[in-house]
Amino acid sequence: MRERRPPRKPRTSHIGPIIRRRPNLRIEDIDYKNIELLRKFVTEEGKILSRKHTNLPALFQRRLANAIKRARNMLLMK
Repeated sequence: MRERRPPRKPRTSHIGPIIRRRPNLRIEDIDYKNIELLRKFVTEEGKILSRKHTNLPALFQRRLANAIKRARNMLLMK
């Protein structure tokens, strides 16, 4: 018979604790010129936080990702 493997450790995130609250955010607020808002959804390394961490609906997350990419392209963000 095979030996059983030891149980796995629970997965931890390198980004930090998962935010479970839904932010007060309107779709009109997501804009590439709103740098203060966009910085809340980007890590220190510049990576966009996932939906699991931001707890945003899919439409908001797509618009947010596009706004961050547009701001990076215009050198408003690093």
